[in-house]
Amino acid sequence: QQGELNSFLWTIRRDPPAYLFGTIHVPYTRVWDFIPDNSKAAFHASSSVYFELDLTDPYTISGLASCQRGKGLYADYLFNAIAGNWERKRPVWVMLMVNSLTETDIRSRGVPVLDLYLAQEAERMKKTTGAVERVEEQCHPLNGLNFSQV
Repeated sequence: QQGELNSFLWTIRRDPPAYLFGTIHVPYTRVWDFIPDNSKAAFHASSSVYFELDLTDPYTISGLASCQRGKGLYADYLFNAIAGNWERKRPVWVMLMVNSLTETDIRSRGVPVLDLYLAQEAERMKKTTGAVERVEEQCHPLNGLNFSQV
């Protein structure tokens, strides 16, 4: 039931309203039906939307790709992008990439993650968009972990 779902939506200011919405980095088709109506209504009523990263910015995408050093969509390329050269990758990246080697995740390649889907919708609706982080702020901490921290 919609009324029983956790909205992951927090009101942080009332006039004008401002909200904080917790997202997850999975294909939006896996979670969209479970996002409560109040969260969708707040998104549609908003004039500005800010995301963790600007996933519509080519610089952000190239930065993420070089951060993980993964490219490719076809089976061999996909496997090599995820698991190839694993000896030289930081253990935390190997863990994250191996966890994404499930049939469901492989089948959903190409479907935008929830953040990207919302960013694309925001642009389509002519909303002001922005980001609160830069790609370097995410890459450096993960790449900087030592073995005991991993």
